[in-house]
Amino acid sequence: MMQSDSRIYVAGHNGMVGASICRLLQKIGFSNVITRSSVELDLRNQSAVNEFFETEKPEFVFLAAAKVGGIYANNTYPAEFIYDNLMIEANVIHAAYLNQVQKLLFLGSSCIYPKMAKQPILEEYLLTGPLEPTNQPYAIAKIAGLELCKSYRQQYGCNFISAMPTNLYGVGDNYHSENSHVLPALIRKFCLAKKNGNAEVELWGSGTPKREFLYVDDLASASYFLMQNYNDAESINVGVGEDISISDLAEMIKKTVGFEGEIRWNAKMSDGTPRKLLDVSKLTSMGWSSMIGLKEGIDLAYADFEKKANHVKD
Repeated sequence: MMQSDSRIYVAGHNGMVGASICRLLQKIGFSNVITRSSVELDLRNQSAVNEFFETEKPEFVFLAAAKVGGIYANNTYPAEFIYDNLMIEANVIHAAYLNQVQKLLFLGSSCIYPKMAKQPILEEYLLTGPLEPTNQPYAIAKIAGLELCKSYRQQYGCNFISAMPTNLYGVGDNYHSENSHVLPALIRKFCLAKKNGNAEVELWGSGTPKREFLYVDDLASASYFLMQNYNDAESINVGVGEDISISDLAEMIKKTVGFEGEIRWNAKMSDGTPRKLLDVSKLTSMGWSSMIGLKEGIDLAYADFEKKANHVKD
C-alpha cells in the first residue's frame, strides 16, 4: 500500500488522466510524486525508460501515458496508435519489473471489448468477438498492455493490475477539431457555432449510439482506490453504470452552451459501436462509485473549454 512518502511515478502526467491523478495525490498529501514530460522522457525509447527507472527507482507506477484520439484520428493514424501505445506500455511495464516496482496500475480502455458485446459489458467478455474496426489498432495495443500485466504477474510474481475505464472527459481534455473524442468535440462545435452565430451544427452519425461517460476526476479517484485495494490478475471496469444516446448528449451540451440553432445529423458518417456500457458491479461491490454526475461534469468541462478557448488548436 502506498504511503505518504512512497516514490510514485505518474506516466503521462501532462495528459488529462495523469494530471488528474497528480492533483489527487497532491491533495491527499503524497510528497514524492515523480513526473517527466514527453520531451524529457520519450516512453517509446526503451533505453531511456530503463535509465529513468534505474535512476529514480519508483515504488508505485500509474501508467496513464498513451496516444489517444477519436474516430477520425484512429482512422487516419492507425500505425501511430498501435506502435506508440505498444512501445509505451511494453517499455514501462518491463522496466517496472526489472526495477522491482511494488505495484503498477495500467489504464486501458473500454474499446478493448467486442463491438457487439452483450450489454452491460462484463470483464469476461474480452476477446469473445470482433472489435470495432475504427479503433482496432488502438484496442489491440490496449489488450496487449493488459496481457503484459497478467503475464509479468504469472511469470515473475509482479503485482501489476489493469483497469478499463469507459469514455472519459473533463478538465484538461483535448478539444482539437479532428483528434478529440465525442463529448469535448461537441462542446467545441456548439461553442464555435454560438460564437459565429450559426443557424445549425452538423454532427456525425445518426445520434442513436449510446455511450457511458466518466468524469476524469472520478477515474483518478478509482485509480487511487484500486492501487490501494485491488490486487487481482483480471482487469476491472471503471465507469458510472449508465449511458446516454449521443443525440441526448448533444441536446444536453447544446443547452449548457446556450446554442439556439438546429442540429443536423450527417448519417453518412460512421456511428462506431452501437452501444458501450460497462458492468461496474465488480468495482462498486468493493465500495467505490463515481461521484460526479453528467450534468455537473459537462458544466465543469464547458468552463474548462471557455478558459482555454483562445488556445484551442484547429
